[in-house]
Amino acid sequence: MAKKYFGTDGIRGKVGEYPITADFMLKLGWATGRVFAKEGSGFVLVGKDTRISGYMFESALEAGLSAAGVDTRMLGPMPTPGIAYLTRTLRAKAGIVISASHNPYYDNGIKFFSVNGTKLPDELEHQIEQYIDAPMTTVESAKLGKVKRVSDAAGRYIEFCKATVPPHLDFKGMRIVIDCAHGATYHIAPHVFSEVGAEVVTIGGEPDGLNINDECGATHPEALAAKVWEYRADLGIALDGDGDRIIMVDHKGEIVDGDELIYIIAKSRQEEGKLHGPVVGTLMSNLGMEHALKALGIPLFRANVGDRYVMELLTEKNGMLGGEGSGHIICLDKTTTGDGIVSALQVLAEMQRTGKSLHELKSGMKKYPQVLINIRTDKKVKLDEIDAVKKAVDAVEKKLGDKGRVLLRSSGTEPLVRVMVEGVDEDDVNKYANQLANDVRKAIVS
Repeated sequence: MAKKYFGTDGIRGKVGEYPITADFMLKLGWATGRVFAKEGSGFVLVGKDTRISGYMFESALEAGLSAAGVDTRMLGPMPTPGIAYLTRTLRAKAGIVISASHNPYYDNGIKFFSVNGTKLPDELEHQIEQYIDAPMTTVESAKLGKVKRVSDAAGRYIEFCKATVPPHLDFKGMRIVIDCAHGATYHIAPHVFSEVGAEVVTIGGEPDGLNINDECGATHPEALAAKVWEYRADLGIALDGDGDRIIMVDHKGEIVDGDELIYIIAKSRQEEGKLHGPVVGTLMSNLGMEHALKALGIPLFRANVGDRYVMELLTEKNGMLGGEGSGHIICLDKTTTGDGIVSALQVLAEMQRTGKSLHELKSGMKKYPQVLINIRTDKKVKLDEIDAVKKAVDAVEKKLGDKGRVLLRSSGTEPLVRVMVEGVDEDDVNKYANQLANDVRKAIVS
């Protein structure tokens, strides 16, 4: 059954536009409380990133949960993977994340984690939606939910991150530039990497509620690359606004994306005899990663775009490592969800183990030229039902033959149609991508 409010990654949109409104969040908190109140006593964790609307929405969710008779534990600014970790280790009924991840400050959204630190199953999301559309009631005063703040949340998560690499590893002498995207990792990431011995230079660490992801972080790693070069650092780490994405920069200022990082971690696990199952990527994963993994004897399976689908396929195939080129990386041998800090630590550990630079580690994978063009649309588009789009795709696929591929999809989080063309020849890829984007744009607006 289709869901009314939940998308592939929770509920997301522009602040002030339904359903990203205070009154909806009140009702959502109440609906969530009603669902989890059925399971007996306990509490729900609520955390957020640094965007200004988080204050409004955490208050609304808190009120709704209280009205349903459920206790709340407030975390304040906390990375999404940190909230997943704390939900699991504090034995909360659920964890609620107020974040729009890599989106601008004027967007916001809600994600949920189960008591296991994983995304909520569809069944619970359906139950929450049923209550959202039901009349809101309030329990009697003596049964109203109470609210407390978890004062040591940051410290707990910092210690967890550090424990994902062997304690004997010493990162002294390593200079790292960290871009926190003025987001939820601003008070976490610098401590993690300095406490494992590295010399840390922090940028993007002064959130004001409006500057989250603004020309910085994992979606704009160019700023980090310039700082790595300026400080003659060994590498740079760019996180996104909620800390579940990572893009890195090597000492030459070259950007190392999620596909390359997954390759590095997979090769490391294999050489240490710790890799089991296939690697899971997505339909957008670079062909170069697939070929590099194949050369190592490691199969790659492709899921639909979105970390939820990567996780589902990892579970189905009994895998332990997967992710996306955008920087969502899931290391199931270390944690339960995509985690930028934990993923970075795995790469640093491999650098120390092998004595190689990040630039050397990524050299085993050659990326195919890939062009992605986003077409903004004001309506939902069913691409597979538009003949002109199908003909345009067929024409480009015929020209590419077996030396490339085409992918069209509607974004699950933004009003965009994404056009991707990948192949051996960069000039051809650029030409075909622009040609296809123009054809798709005409077909959509006509």
